[in-house]
Amino acid sequence: MKKLLTLLALLYLSIGIYAQNVTVIDKEKLFDLYQTQRYADAAQYLKGIYGEEVKDFKTLSQIGYCFLMAGNNVEAEKFYSKAYALQPQSLPILFSLGNINSKRGNTEKAKLYYGEIVKIDSNNFNVYKLLANLYPMPTDSMKFIYLLKANQINPLDGDVAADLAEVHSAYQRYEKAYNVLDIAIKGDSDNLVLQRAKLPIANQLKKYSEVIASGEKLLKDGADAGVIKDVAKANYYTKKYQKAIDLFKLLEVAAMENEATLYYTSLSYRALKNYPQAAIYTKKTIDEAISPNTSSYYSLLGLVYEENNQLTFANAAYKKGLQFKATPTLYYRLAVFYDTRLKQGKNALKYYNLYLKSKPNLTDDKEEIKFSKDRIAQLNLAD
Repeated sequence: MKKLLTLLALLYLSIGIYAQNVTVIDKEKLFDLYQTQRYADAAQYLKGIYGEEVKDFKTLSQIGYCFLMAGNNVEAEKFYSKAYALQPQSLPILFSLGNINSKRGNTEKAKLYYGEIVKIDSNNFNVYKLLANLYPMPTDSMKFIYLLKANQINPLDGDVAADLAEVHSAYQRYEKAYNVLDIAIKGDSDNLVLQRAKLPIANQLKKYSEVIASGEKLLKDGADAGVIKDVAKANYYTKKYQKAIDLFKLLEVAAMENEATLYYTSLSYRALKNYPQAAIYTKKTIDEAISPNTSSYYSLLGLVYEENNQLTFANAAYKKGLQFKATPTLYYRLAVFYDTRLKQGKNALKYYNLYLKSKPNLTDDKEEIKFSKDRIAQLNLAD
């Protein structure tokens, strides 16, 4: 009988202690901490009640969430990892651990956690989007795979559509990039980010009228440098040279010009036969050049001088270009220049031969190759 009473006493005592532990939590206080977004205080409050050796999944998740919202990723990962050990297939826990490791730069660990989600739910759009973001380079094959999967699940998501279009563009798959953006825009016609992303791709596909119409609408919402450049290029390709110049000049006024915009400005002035301005902008292009195209710019400068009958300057520009890179185009320009402008057969013969030795493109330069061979034969006979 005494043993029974002792057991009953112990049972009541344990129930009493458990009840006291349960009532220790002040729900109103905790709610107030959540409402005022004082997550660090909430985490410390819960941790103070439950201690470090918590083994309850929900409690671990709750404390981990508070630390995560407070920006304490170290403590958040510690509690979430304990919850993960209890329930390794919990999607919220896997997402949280992936997010924490992504923020901390531990991309390989983030990939592992997100990879676990893919095994559990192979049609989870969010995880494919997150995995794609772990690969910064557009040319990374895994980035493409994850973006493609995410886009197949939800083709209307603007972020994924823009990123996938960028990858397609990096591989010059412009038609696919255009279609991806086109579908997303149809689902969100007011998405200006997608519309801006579409302009350079439409230019590549020679949809110049679309670029101009869409770009001019976008410019009403603000003078975006990228939009100005794309609309200006479309105007250049549709032979609206003065309009192109006016748009490119807007970039200059805002000190946002670059090598490409200056180059197209030069080409526009040349098309208008304004050779002095064409020469000025070709020189500006050369000064701005950071690409390997400097020799091509000198080739253009020489042509501008030649067309303006400044033959001494033209000769110097062509030869200056050779100092940067001896291209077939420069050799051909010099050959024709000596042949037709300066009437110096020996020099012309020299550069025609150098042109053929420089391995011009047999398809694209077919006419120039034939002309050079014919002129070599004629000049040799003249000697």
